[in-house]
Amino acid sequence: MKEPEIHVGILSAERIDFTLNAPFRAEGQTVCGSQQVTAEGNRLRWNGKTYRELFFTPVTGEEASFSIHHVTIGIHFHWERKETQTFTGRLRFIAAEGKVTAVNQLPAEDYLTSVISSEMNAASPPEFLKAHAVISRSWLLAQISRQASDAYRVMYSGHSVASAENEYIRWYDHEDHTLFHVCADDHCQRYQGITKASTPAVKAAIEATRGEVLTYGGVICDARFSKCCGGVTEVFSTCWEDKNYPYLRPVRDAAEPSPLPDLSREEEAEQWIRHAPDALCNTRDAHLLSVILNDYDRATTDFYRWRVTYAQEELSALICRKTGIDFGKILRLTAVERGKSGRICKLKITGSRRTAVIGKELEIRKALSATHLFSSAFVVDYGAEHDGAPETFTLTGAGWGHGVGLCQIGAAVMGERGYRYTDILLHYYKGATLSKLYE
Repeated sequence: MKEPEIHVGILSAERIDFTLNAPFRAEGQTVCGSQQVTAEGNRLRWNGKTYRELFFTPVTGEEASFSIHHVTIGIHFHWERKETQTFTGRLRFIAAEGKVTAVNQLPAEDYLTSVISSEMNAASPPEFLKAHAVISRSWLLAQISRQASDAYRVMYSGHSVASAENEYIRWYDHEDHTLFHVCADDHCQRYQGITKASTPAVKAAIEATRGEVLTYGGVICDARFSKCCGGVTEVFSTCWEDKNYPYLRPVRDAAEPSPLPDLSREEEAEQWIRHAPDALCNTRDAHLLSVILNDYDRATTDFYRWRVTYAQEELSALICRKTGIDFGKILRLTAVERGKSGRICKLKITGSRRTAVIGKELEIRKALSATHLFSSAFVVDYGAEHDGAPETFTLTGAGWGHGVGLCQIGAAVMGERGYRYTDILLHYYKGATLSKLYE
């Protein structure tokens, strides 16, 4: 195959302000400078005329750029903010559901250069950058391949199931994008164009691995990754649909072979989470973290093990707002089912008015935080009771993110210790093969 063109959704809004930093062609004219596109029903308005869609193509070649203003990054996370972001390639506007959607179209390898600089600090260890280039490319091309399947779109167009009375199970995945391949935020992979300055090291990592992907049985791997696994990686079905992949099995995040605890068992999960066993991602190396994490990620300090405490009123109001269910006073939070990393995929919430089970892991994290709980691998301690209900709830947890596939902190530590990128990949994706799709 040849290098594909990637369509990245940057922003959807009723109005999008942007600046063309070089001459671009659109609707038979050459334009530059400040521009604005607004939505009028299912049409776009630009320069006094309406269109179904608009294409802005650079006149001067690959170095021409455009800037989109008020782009939200970290949507619903604690680091959420708006930025002006700058991109190369083509710019497309689409009208849908009363909004304008801005889509950046560019070659896959250019997209990946930005992803690697946006997901992690561009000063990270070179072998880690190479490993991340391979998994980001693998995940991207696997998603495009799956989106191309009409049968898949029909089967998995919705991501909510209610499997029993008073049980609400929901997962969120990437196939719900219909106007573009991937979005630019954490929902898919962070992509911030050339806003995050790339470095020679990032460009070298992309070039050294050009066209390389992970495969298993001849199929491109759905190479998931998260920030910190907490010591053991998770399986796919804990977080998304009820299926698993052989290459996304639980892995003890240790440099040497170590026993793998069964953290799906409550007593083992509690013992594991309440302590901090040795792991690659159990690092407090301030210098290493400063060169791995981008500025907004460094706001998160405790990620291998963490703790949060809620008052009764705070937690009951939070859960009611996030789930839409009035449980009354919260009496107990009980793990009904855990995955292999100790992450809860079914949580029973017992209240004075209502009892229900929610899942999967991200839905649990959303319900128990104003933004997102670091992970769903947690145990609960209850404070003194008042009128039959605990006054406080303390959650002690492990890890940051869903925990499936590569652990970014652990992989960066491996890179710092001199492991090659192939060793890093095969540590996290057991049985996978490195394949080259295009030159």
